[in-house]
Amino acid sequence: MTRRQAREQAFILIFEKSFHPETTVEELIAAAHEARYLEVDAFAALLATTEQEKQAEIDALIEQTAIGWRKDRLARVSLALLRLALCEMLYIEDVPVNVSINEAVELAKVYASQEDAAFINGVLGTVSRGLGA
Repeated sequence: MTRRQAREQAFILIFEKSFHPETTVEELIAAAHEARYLEVDAFAALLATTEQEKQAEIDALIEQTAIGWRKDRLARVSLALLRLALCEMLYIEDVPVNVSINEAVELAKVYASQEDAAFINGVLGTVSRGLGA
């Protein structure tokens, strides 16, 4: 499985968790595996579990960076993609920041709209500049 496919799996897990906040990523993975619906890649599991552990920090950064937008007003797809990309940018050291941004934008083009993709690109670009990337 490619990293792109693993990111898509992680996005799906993060998105699904937004509908079931009481459920852990591990429980979602187990349910997916049990139903033979999804064989989760190790990188996807790492991304999704790291996002779960760091969600409060990631969400605070989203609130701080998405000027004029409250987190609860963002579309779930956009929020899940922002969480995924920021998790990767902040906590996965072997991935260049520009790759994380590009992958999130490409997923937004598939699962959301061009406007969402532009919004995600803007938020992630702002964070990237703040990181000195």
